[in-house]
Order: sequence, then structure tokens, then C-alpha cells
Amino acid sequence: MIRATVSALALGSALLSVHAVFAQELATKDRIGLADAPKTLVVRLTNDSPNNADPAIADGYRKLFVDFIKKHPDWKLQLQFMSTDIGTEQAKMLEQAKAGNAPDCAAVDSFVLSQFMVNHVLADFTPYFSKDEVADLFPFVRTGILDKDGTIRAWWWDTDLRVLYRNKSIVPDAPQTWDGLKTAALSSVKQGMEGVLFNGGRYEGATFDWLANYWALGGKLVDDSGKPVFGEGENKQKFLKALNYYKDLVASGAAPKRVTTIANYDDLNAAAAAGTTALFIGGNWQYAQLKATLDEADFNNWTFSPIPGPTADHRSTGTGGWTIAAFSKDKGKVEMCANLARDVYMGPANALQQQLPTRKSLFDKYPVFATDANKTFSQALADGQARPGVPIYPEISNQIQIMMGDVLSGTKQPEEALDGAFKATMEAYKRL
Repeated sequence: MIRATVSALALGSALLSVHAVFAQELATKDRIGLADAPKTLVVRLTNDSPNNADPAIADGYRKLFVDFIKKHPDWKLQLQFMSTDIGTEQAKMLEQAKAGNAPDCAAVDSFVLSQFMVNHVLADFTPYFSKDEVADLFPFVRTGILDKDGTIRAWWWDTDLRVLYRNKSIVPDAPQTWDGLKTAALSSVKQGMEGVLFNGGRYEGATFDWLANYWALGGKLVDDSGKPVFGEGENKQKFLKALNYYKDLVASGAAPKRVTTIANYDDLNAAAAAGTTALFIGGNWQYAQLKATLDEADFNNWTFSPIPGPTADHRSTGTGGWTIAAFSKDKGKVEMCANLARDVYMGPANALQQQLPTRKSLFDKYPVFATDANKTFSQALADGQARPGVPIYPEISNQIQIMMGDVLSGTKQPEEALDGAFKATMEAYKRL
């Protein structure tokens, strides 16, 4: 009996050892799948992958990838990872794609997806996603992944949005309008805070977060052909109104002058943790970060609400996120890339990282999205607005960043700064 028990334990240990070795063979630092698998898919990813800096999330991705490759034993994924300089990484990948040297499959930032589309370097994903899956996408996502012919050129799997965070012990009620936010911010200053914070430095986030105010007025950055129009006619007047709103926040002391140096959402978290602010414009993902950073009593003081608009009935929020796209001309590789987008990223990866899904039904499928906070985020996404999918957008953003710094620092008056930004944008547009 003892001998049988020992033998059983030995056999169990041996099997565990075999499984451990097998798992190791399937997952290395830059490969998922057996080294001698006959088919290879070269995949370039962000840190939404086994390369994540958080060990728990990295392990979670590794498991998702191993489970995926077990269903495709003839394949291996050769992994490449981008640096945190996303703008440079995406520009480099576009040039590689135009030269025919891009990876087979890769993460493409949603706000530059259009640049890849107009250069005709993306494979057709249409055969691999059902009409029901496409119909389930939030409207701004569905529009973003389709080219002019209605062809699916990428699968947009996660998204985000911007909200107003506030410390309820300092600001009990959610501001509903621009005037209401200014009043609340000035009240917080009287209570020892530094007012409302937001990204105002040379940073894409500064443009994107502010655009909610312009969009709430019905302003457009480009016309239907992709030509910039924000500096002319009614759009110019709306632009100036939204720009003067931010200028007044700083001039009145409702926002500190240091917003011109804030170019990172982490700086906003740091101010909340230090107890120096009771209001800031940030992303939905920061709610979980605040929970992890603050002690329970302090965190319970924090909540969020929609970004105030010029009136309570006119407001907007910016939405972003990442896509998976294929560059290969090999149909087998394109299908494998689409499978990766569906089986790993569309749902499982959302739940792993608590990154908002782009399909409405997934909020009900995964318990993590059943929280009151995520339900509120889901409702807000119905009115979300993505950056325009046009090649000129990066230059529009660049010019708005420059303009914002000049206006908030007092170097230029709003109309002068806007005219200069629009002129520079149009010159860049003519060179496209």
C-alpha cells in the first residue's frame, strides 16, 4: 500500500514535470508555440501582452496566449514588442508596411488607423467577423474600423473615455456645466486645493481631453473629405469659445498655471494621492489606479461624473483604444491574426486588464464589468466620440498642443494662436 502510494506520488510528480516542460516549450520571452511549428506568425504588440510590466497581467496574457496556440498546434507566434514611444513606433511600422517589411500582425493605435488605411497596407478582416459582432460594436468603433468601401481593416478591441474625477468631501455635487465646474474649482481653492487639473502640456492627451469641450458645442475638426475646417466659419467661433473656457479657468485661478506642464495622466493621480487637488479631467482607467494607490478611506471620497458641457444637455467625451490588424498578404496568416484578435483580445484581454470592451454585450458577459463604475462607463460610451480617422489628425493635434501652451501661458491671445495653428495645419494638409 505504501509502495503503491509512493509510486502514485512519483507518477504524479513526473506528469507535473512533463506538463511544466511542455508549458515552457510553448511560451518563451519572444515565442508562443513550439519552436519547430511549421507555420509562423510574426506579431508586434504593445504592453497589452506577455510583456506587461505587471507580473500578474503578464502571466495572465501568457496563459491566454498558450491556450490560444494549443488550438492552433501547427503555428507559433514570434513576438515583437513596441517601446512606450507609441507615436514613433506607429510611424516606423507604417513606413515598414509601405516598404513591405511590416510584421504579419500587429497592434495599431485607433487614432492612427486611418493613416494605415489610406496607404492600403492593411489586410481584409471582413470574412472573419460576423455581422452580429460588427453590429454589437459601439458606433464610433464600427465607423473607425471600416474603410470607404465598408471593408473591415482592423479589429478595435478595447476603448476608454474621459470623465471628471472629484473628491466628494471637497466637492459634494457633480458640476454639470462649464460655469458649474469653475465655481466648484474656485470653492476647492478656498479649501486649500489647487483647483481643477488637466493635461495642458505638449502631449496628445492635452488635445484629446480638451476636444470634448469643442465637440460638445458641435464643432468639427475636418469636413467629410478630411480637410481641416476648425479655423473657419462657425467652427472657428465654437473653437474659440471652448479655448476661452480653458483660458478663463487658468486666468481666474480655478485651474493652476502649472497645467501647462502636465503631460501625463500619472501626474493627476499623484496630485489626488498627495491631497492637493479635488478635481481633475482623466481617463476611466484611472479609477482602478486610484483604488490601488489610495487607502480605502481616501478612495471612498473619490467618484467621477461626465465631463461638464457648455450646458447640462450638451456634452461629449473622447474615446480611444487599440486595434489588431494584419499586414500579411498570406490568407492563412491574416486568418490567424483575426483569430488572435477574437480569441485573445476581444473579451478575455478586456477582462484581464479591466479595459473597456468595444462590444456592448461583453459588459454583461464578464462579471468585472458589472460594477456600478463600469456600467456608468458603458452608458457614457454610447455618446463617445473618436478622433477623426484622417491622415491630417496628428498635425491638427500637434498644432492644438502648441496653441494650448501659448494661450494658457498668456504668450498669445486665443484668436491669434488659433489662426496660427490653422495656417500651419493647412500648409501640412497641402503637402499630404
